[in-house]
Amino acid sequence: MHTNDPEPRSKKKSKKSAKKNGNIRWIVTIFFVTVVISSTISFLSSSILEGAGLVEAFAVLLIIVLLGILFDIVGVAVMSADEKPFHSMAAKKVPGAAEALKLLRNAEKVSSFCNDVVGDICGVVSGSASAIIAVKALTQIDSDTVSQLIMSALVAGVTIAGKAFGKNLAMSNSTNIVHLASKLIYYIKSPLRCNRTRKKR
Repeated sequence: MHTNDPEPRSKKKSKKSAKKNGNIRWIVTIFFVTVVISSTISFLSSSILEGAGLVEAFAVLLIIVLLGILFDIVGVAVMSADEKPFHSMAAKKVPGAAEALKLLRNAEKVSSFCNDVVGDICGVVSGSASAIIAVKALTQIDSDTVSQLIMSALVAGVTIAGKAFGKNLAMSNSTNIVHLASKLIYYIKSPLRCNRTRKKR
């Protein structure tokens, strides 16, 4: 006769509860991260735009839009890339390979952060930045509210076209993009690793 083993059920329950707790922690973490990043980018952009001229303000707006597109590319690439090439890279101790595997094994979280958090924040901030630039244009040039409409349309067009191009690029070059992002993380973390090694000595 088949007997029910209570141990597998308890293991399943513990796994489900651990996963649920992990999801809750991720939601709470991403909430606070979003608040911090959003407030920081908004504060910096508004502070820079207030004292900047029209050309400088356009440059800041362009940086914000490009930042959103760049993170969108990374988010799509992480969801599209395969782990296999990075396993061989990790075996050969290629810089960034271990970081790439971590990104791919947490693809949903990485994509959520890149696309939903940073991407949406840049979209909101670029909208407010375009409004500030439109006001500057109105004060410096004899014009009307058409300037604001044109500015908003341009920002929306550049953002949508850039993200569409970025998604195609990310899907066709996902491995290279993930490796590039992971190498950047590797070199950013390198000084921290050196400091830890010195402290242990």
